[in-house]
Amino acid sequence: MLEIAGISKRFGGLTAVADASLEVREGEIVALIGPNGAGKTTLFGIAAGFIPADAGSVRFADEEILGLPPHLVARRGLVRTFQIVQPFASLTVRENVAVGCQLHAGSRAAALGEAAEVARRVGMGDLIDRPASALTIAGRKRLELARALATKPRLLLLDEVMAGLNPTEIVELLPLVRAIRESGVTLLLTEHVMQAVMSLAERVYVLSDGRIIAEGPPAAIVADPRVIEAYLGRGAAQRLSRGGHA
Repeated sequence: MLEIAGISKRFGGLTAVADASLEVREGEIVALIGPNGAGKTTLFGIAAGFIPADAGSVRFADEEILGLPPHLVARRGLVRTFQIVQPFASLTVRENVAVGCQLHAGSRAAALGEAAEVARRVGMGDLIDRPASALTIAGRKRLELARALATKPRLLLLDEVMAGLNPTEIVELLPLVRAIRESGVTLLLTEHVMQAVMSLAERVYVLSDGRIIAEGPPAAIVADPRVIEAYLGRGAAQRLSRGGHA
């Protein structure tokens, strides 16, 4: 469904992404993990049309989409969320979600009607007329999901949707993410909460210094010496294998 091949991006003298490639098959939940500054959000931004790439290809549903603006990428069914959630604070939950619905809805009235159903899907039915400014962090995260789902995506890129949540809120959000996949939406997520990665992802890619250094099932990834060293530093894997501290 999504094929990212040889993507590179530099910001001045900084190489944010270097020859990165990954694939997401229809119906999967795939995770992209890596240390802070590895280039994950940049790669998401390129795939969704927010950031131009210096080299490479992004194919979605067998069509090249690299270079298309975000609204055209979204119309094709590839939509992303943002790690820093910024809803329209003065609008209600219904009105925020309706903004996403307008990508396909024929009228404002139709968008507002669809918004209520989307809000219910993410557990916000009782908050439909509450101002976004009154929501907790967990509520804003769910609203971000709702706004993305309102566009009727085929593939959803989740950028650290668990960030800032407490352990109880994370546990409550996991079934919602699974339900999104069960509804027919394919998922590619970036995440620092390893509980979520291990619970949700079928395959994991690891990005370090802009390069993909490993790919495989979650259990294999967390035991991979290259991944351990990317997170904990050179020599960490060897020290851990000897029973020492990283």
